[in-house]
Amino acid sequence: MHEIQAKSILSPRGGINVYRGCTHGCIYCDSRSTCYQMDHAFEDVAVKVNAPELLEEALRRKRRRCMVGTGSMCDPYLPLERELNVTRRCLEAIERQGFGVAVLTKSNLLLRDLELLRRIHRKARVVVCTTFTTLDENLCRLIEPNVCTTRQRFEMLRACREAGLLTGVWLCPILPFLNDTEENLRGLLELCFAAGVGAIINFGMGVTLRDGNRQYFYQALDRHFPGVKEQYVRQFGSRYECPSPRAAQLSRIFQAECRARDVICEANQAMSWLMEDPQTGEQLRLF
Repeated sequence: MHEIQAKSILSPRGGINVYRGCTHGCIYCDSRSTCYQMDHAFEDVAVKVNAPELLEEALRRKRRRCMVGTGSMCDPYLPLERELNVTRRCLEAIERQGFGVAVLTKSNLLLRDLELLRRIHRKARVVVCTTFTTLDENLCRLIEPNVCTTRQRFEMLRACREAGLLTGVWLCPILPFLNDTEENLRGLLELCFAAGVGAIINFGMGVTLRDGNRQYFYQALDRHFPGVKEQYVRQFGSRYECPSPRAAQLSRIFQAECRARDVICEANQAMSWLMEDPQTGEQLRLF
């Protein structure tokens, strides 16, 4: 890791990223893509050490409260957060200024800050989200090697829900030829429903691959899943969108199960729910 002084922290739509880079090692991570112009090794995480001060000042200048979103590019609960507390200090600033927050993380380190999140929720609104990709814990350790397993993330969501927070799941990516089965989808949905999530976000049953991301992904496929890279090359070539051959069937199951449980599943509606204005209930946009 290395420290940097950021010039700004809060995007026009309310997003923050206190770290740049990641040590989770997820084989499909879009944040590795060269289009994001990262000027250092991806695993050499840049820590925006002045993020809490910048955030507090930015929130103080805002005329009305809104939701602050974090985790869209880099996980706010990387292992180094345990010692550095940059995310926690940002949450403290959010609490002091009376704003809401939507957190996306694959780490149950978030539970360290559960009481702080509860205080924020009493004043405004908190939504805690995680990603689910596979019910198979062994497969999970291969495609997401340095983070909590699916079961641990489920337990984190359940603890947050029991604490009174809102919760959601990003159901992605569904990797063609690896986890794109009806059994896996139904198993993940059952976890979502058991955790009491309000929304499940899915932008398609497949994966997206860009330059930089694709090369890393293919190297991982060669290491762990011999022959699967060749299936991708034959099926998708160099396309950005790589939908599962079962995408239509899986999407029908996903929508039917969510509607039967009254869980938001339409992607744009789910994204709006995440960033709903804590003052008025109006739906805002983050992405």
